[in-house]
Amino acid sequence: MSIISKDISKAIQLLTAENIVAIPTETVYGLAGNIYSEKAIKAIFETKKRPFFNPLIVHIPSIDSLSTIVEYIPEKAKLLAEAFWPGPITLVLKKKAIIPDLITGGKDTVAVRVPNHSTTLELLSKLDFPLAAPSANPFSSISPTTAQHVESYFKNTIKMVLDGGACTSGIESTIIGFENDEPIIYRLGSTAIEAIEAVVGNIKIKNSVTESKTLETQKTPDAPGMLARHYAPKTKTILTDNILEAISHYPNKRIGVLVFKPELKINGVITEIILSKKGDLSEAASKLYDALHQLDTLDLDIIIAEKLPDFGLGKSINDRLLRATK
Repeated sequence: MSIISKDISKAIQLLTAENIVAIPTETVYGLAGNIYSEKAIKAIFETKKRPFFNPLIVHIPSIDSLSTIVEYIPEKAKLLAEAFWPGPITLVLKKKAIIPDLITGGKDTVAVRVPNHSTTLELLSKLDFPLAAPSANPFSSISPTTAQHVESYFKNTIKMVLDGGACTSGIESTIIGFENDEPIIYRLGSTAIEAIEAVVGNIKIKNSVTESKTLETQKTPDAPGMLARHYAPKTKTILTDNILEAISHYPNKRIGVLVFKPELKINGVITEIILSKKGDLSEAASKLYDALHQLDTLDLDIIIAEKLPDFGLGKSINDRLLRATK
């Protein structure tokens, strides 16, 4: 029997009873629970097999709710919230004492956002509590962008996936923290750097994937999604600037390739998935995880992914692909 349902009232009942429910957002599906329920939050970590030091993102229904979660809002945080919420930007701000340390990995900051999805905004508006909702996948696996992806992961361990259709943005939110009241990008995501800089000026990126430490040595990250290996297929995956040359290194192997735009001719592969025939970075982002899910079901020896143009959302997609190869 499927656990997928469009019944918001059922989701409210389960969440109020301290159960966890998978919910849709514009980025990826999240595994959600009441932030004030220790039972629910522990269930999120245990279901995902996520380390407790890795913070969760709190989802709220509107910008007006922000003051109930955080102690202090820098001026540039207000500008970003006003410009991009509801939407795929997460702000890391000083938390109020009411926010449990379990949510924040023991840090004095909390990651918070307003998701841009009508179903989940309706759900949040009808609940008496915010929701913590990391991606609804086992820790480090490919993020889910459909209800079916979530069901394939957790059909025997959670009671419901609230179906909101395929995620439109397709990769996680951009996470922004503040140091001396100045914004700094902790994780690249669905909101491009160029759009952010149009609001707050030049912005730095902290701890790019090439600088990230391994899970074994990394202390509590500043924000979710900053660990070096993440978003990864089970199939060995490599990222390359030159698809044809990379294929030549794997003779007699079952190869799947993931490319941005159509290539002239690719021989010697089992399947080829094109992220955007017209070369649109937003379309490529929306299709990325579903493409990786498809390739991971084909019993391939290797997935070879093409690096995208390194600007706009291409930078964010490259970040996800690089973390998938670690």
